[in-house]
Amino acid sequence: MMASDGEYSSLLLAERILNAYEKLDEPGRLDFFDLLLTDYDIDVDAIKSAVGDYERNPDAGNLLRVTAASEPGRQELLRRINLTPGGTRRLVKMREHLLAAMREKPELNKIDTDFHHLFNAWFNRGFLLMEPIDWTTPAHILEKIIAYEAVHEIESWSELRQRLEPADRYCYGFFHPSMEDEPLVFVEVALTDKVPRGIGEILKRDPGTEAPESPSCAIFYSISTCHRGLAGVSFGNFLIKQVATSLKLRFPQLKTFATISPAPGFCRWIEAQAQTEESVAALIDNFNADADDNQRDELEKLAASYFLEQKNDRDEPLDPVARFHLKNGAILERINILGNPSDNGMKRSLGTM
Repeated sequence: MMASDGEYSSLLLAERILNAYEKLDEPGRLDFFDLLLTDYDIDVDAIKSAVGDYERNPDAGNLLRVTAASEPGRQELLRRINLTPGGTRRLVKMREHLLAAMREKPELNKIDTDFHHLFNAWFNRGFLLMEPIDWTTPAHILEKIIAYEAVHEIESWSELRQRLEPADRYCYGFFHPSMEDEPLVFVEVALTDKVPRGIGEILKRDPGTEAPESPSCAIFYSISTCHRGLAGVSFGNFLIKQVATSLKLRFPQLKTFATISPAPGFCRWIEAQAQTEESVAALIDNFNADADDNQRDELEKLAASYFLEQKNDRDEPLDPVARFHLKNGAILERINILGNPSDNGMKRSLGTM
């Protein structure tokens, strides 16, 4: 395929490659990735030669030689595979396999560098379409919303309807022309009169409650990416800001844009503190949805340390959700103790949001 000059024959070969790849088991995929790693890497001697020519004569032709020599053959291979019908979607799945294989063979991250480089170009913000998702959206897309919801599980069609049909509930997704039948990422928004102290105020609202006539707050309560193979490709920050702009134009009275966010790393961090602090261990053992004021105060102090002081090895906030929102210009407005007392919320963060 790499040697083919004919577009049609190249497409046929690319289709055969994908079909063969998709029949491989896990060891077979590892062999395939090893092939990409060794046989389609850069040619160091070719780079040195091209750089030497450019040093002696820095014209456009020699610059092109340097550029071509410094690109691994894997990138052109992936570009040609991408030309097949459905090729983009199938390559996203291939990268999902690669990310899993990297846990066993970290050296495969060289291949992931190529995937990430190409996906950042192919899924550039300029190619993405923001579309509203509501109760009238085709069922096959709504099924994907149920399947991909990663923050607050949707357990039934009626629960999905409660999130999409009311006049004060909105959902938007980014779609790509090559994968137009499913979202890449979607965000769910509630319009309210005030910033809620718990997710139950949004998800457990009485169905008979009327929507606020003039809401002042837009609460982004869930954002979910839909494809593990697109990890590290930035969508969410663009989507949140575009949705905020769209809602502000539609509802000029909106003054506050907020998230009520989970804290997925909080339990892991607090359990580490409990190894050396008996009082923290006792708090974890006894904390539940009926916690008293003293227990809540103690947990809030720990949460404040976790959000405001704890950093990772890059001196960024330790919590991944905090990193995402603070990087996009948010502030930490309030810690909501028992903001999510569900089983999942207690398991992840002792209910803290």
